[in-house]
Amino acid sequence: MFYGEYIHGIDQKGRLILPSKFRDAAKENNIERFFVTRGLDKCIFMFSEYEWRTQEQKFKNLSFTKQEARTFNRMFFSGATDVIPDAQGRFIIPQYLKDFAAISKETVIIGVSNRIEIWDSTTWKEFFAKSNSIFEETAEKMMDL
Repeated sequence: MFYGEYIHGIDQKGRLILPSKFRDAAKENNIERFFVTRGLDKCIFMFSEYEWRTQEQKFKNLSFTKQEARTFNRMFFSGATDVIPDAQGRFIIPQYLKDFAAISKETVIIGVSNRIEIWDSTTWKEFFAKSNSIFEETAEKMMDL
């Protein structure tokens, strides 16, 4: 549903704009509300409400008796908040999430099928450079049946 890579700045009022392709995809799928939270690799995850509920159900089923599950759930859910972009697609990312992802001004917003990721542009460039060099090797390992 969400695909591509887009560069957007955070405006004077602290708002980020959802790329028009993502707004179009959201409109086509009747998505008005999103959930943002701490992601992995120092980015912010953004889920449609439906996808959030799907992920929430999976994580709720993790055993709370396991330390790793408790830690993950605490970090993931305590960082979560819902956002509803305005008519121009703008929304505010809470400061604690911007701090978590080291976002200051310029972001890279990427579509990863069922979710959106929001990255600080420098962090994304570093991640991309590192990952690009091992992309084929990773694909071979993942696709090897």
